[in-house]
Amino acid sequence: MPRAQLTYSGVFDGPLTEDVEELLARFQQTDSIRFEDFSSIWREMSFSDVFRGILSVGEMKRFCRVALATAVKFFMPPYSYQIRVGGLYLMFGLYHTQLASPHVKIRLALRDWAVVQKFLKDSADSGHQDVCYIFQKLVATKAIHYVAMPHFLSFQKQMKPKRENVCAGFLGRTTAVQELSSADVLEELTNIQDQYEELKEATVGVSREVTMTHRDLSARLKDCMSEFIAWQQRTFSQDNKDKNSDDNEEEPTEAECSSSRARLLSSIKQKSYSNFQEASKSRRHLQAETTVSSSSTLQRRRRPPSLRARTRKSLGVTREECNLRAWLLSVPEKQHRSPVRRYNQTAASVNP
Repeated sequence: MPRAQLTYSGVFDGPLTEDVEELLARFQQTDSIRFEDFSSIWREMSFSDVFRGILSVGEMKRFCRVALATAVKFFMPPYSYQIRVGGLYLMFGLYHTQLASPHVKIRLALRDWAVVQKFLKDSADSGHQDVCYIFQKLVATKAIHYVAMPHFLSFQKQMKPKRENVCAGFLGRTTAVQELSSADVLEELTNIQDQYEELKEATVGVSREVTMTHRDLSARLKDCMSEFIAWQQRTFSQDNKDKNSDDNEEEPTEAECSSSRARLLSSIKQKSYSNFQEASKSRRHLQAETTVSSSSTLQRRRRPPSLRARTRKSLGVTREECNLRAWLLSVPEKQHRSPVRRYNQTAASVNP
């Protein structure tokens, strides 16, 4: 991706994503997947005006690529079915309202084609004709460009790509538990359990107390599924309430932030001081004795004699002999005589 494209995408990607999330949030509140409801929200927000104000042709094309890539992001998992339908409608609206000429196509990677096919199959099986019609309309107008990668491949690429944040409110809930509880699985499991008990009673030499399964397995499984469904509904409703309350609350001032920081520091200091335990007198006395004994041991420890000292000792040289000078070793042992001066050999040869 060229440097100019990276700069433009980095500036406008965040605000565009916020607008798209606002549009999809309003579509999610309608609890519908009809294109009519989506188009009414689109016109109410005047969402086609996002392409206004761009004069350069190159910037317009780059912005159209960013907008369509954002719509494709919400069309793919892990978002819920309704949000993915909104992403498909968003792709349709952005493609037909863009101001680039010729139109920038929607890049659909080959790795995502299996996911798209499954999405269309589920929509057709559920009877959602709006979804199938909008996708076939995009295919008929050749708005989709089937590529190997969702973005352009370029050598001028960022070393650390930015991680996209996933909106938690748009994620799809786990529906496997609901499908299991609504199906006839529990009834079939109960029938299998009864048949197992009958066969065990008919078998000779097998005690009734010996069992390989739980007698109330179906009832316990049903209770667990009901508890999970209740927890899921309570959690999602609480998250939505917390989000609305956070939006309504005002941001704390600088003074409040400083006071809360000071309280936090004081609580940390109090915890650290309370966890400090002073040693008992006996342990302090023992510690002092240990310190004194270790210092005295260090003082008594001496350095080993050097190689020179060991050599003199082995040769029998005393300390007094070591203090004598080498050129006075031939002088007689008479302390009262003055030491003999040492003449220069060169001067002695010249002046005998």
